[in-house]
Amino acid sequence: MKQYQYIFFDLDGTLTEPKVGITKSVAYALEYYGIHVEDLDTLCPFIGPPLKESFMKYYGFDDAKAEEAVEKYREYFRPYGIYENEMYEGVDNLLKNLKECGKTIVLATSKPTVFAEIILKHFGLCSYFDCVVGSELDGTRVKKGEVIAYALEEIGVTDKSKVVMIGDRDNDILGAKENGLDCIGVLYGFGDRPELEKAGAIMTFDDAFSLCDYLLS
Repeated sequence: MKQYQYIFFDLDGTLTEPKVGITKSVAYALEYYGIHVEDLDTLCPFIGPPLKESFMKYYGFDDAKAEEAVEKYREYFRPYGIYENEMYEGVDNLLKNLKECGKTIVLATSKPTVFAEIILKHFGLCSYFDCVVGSELDGTRVKKGEVIAYALEEIGVTDKSKVVMIGDRDNDILGAKENGLDCIGVLYGFGDRPELEKAGAIMTFDDAFSLCDYLLS
């Protein structure tokens, strides 16, 4: 069993449950284009991957229209959606125990850094993180592989065997693999076991408590 020193976490679907805020924000943006969504659950695929890519993939928006849609999304997300969010059970315990054991804890999210920092502060989690890396508001550094690469540089990792990425979607797994890292999947988020295992997760966990036991065993 590997002993990881650097623990990288995704945010949405891994530390917090953002479904209400994200799906309402997406629905708000789509309404601007005359697309009315009755069932917000149908928008859950937007949780995790970069927003611009999702507007293009699921609604056929071109590059310019997708960029505009992201801005419309933020009109709702900034004042409201960012707080329509809940922390998963056991996450505070997980982070607290990792910190007490001297682990280096990093947030690596495709969400803009400025929003990620607000969410961590809202839940009182800022003190656990040694480094917070997200995308830029202008749409750069949005792919998970780019985010992880930047985070590795920021904390000066020299031995990648000491690093693990933890996330709930295939883009977390694939981004980790691009950087030569192990990746663990969590099943309480928005990706299922087949998605995570197909992408190459080395293992999966049903909850934050069992994940904590593994990382500290």
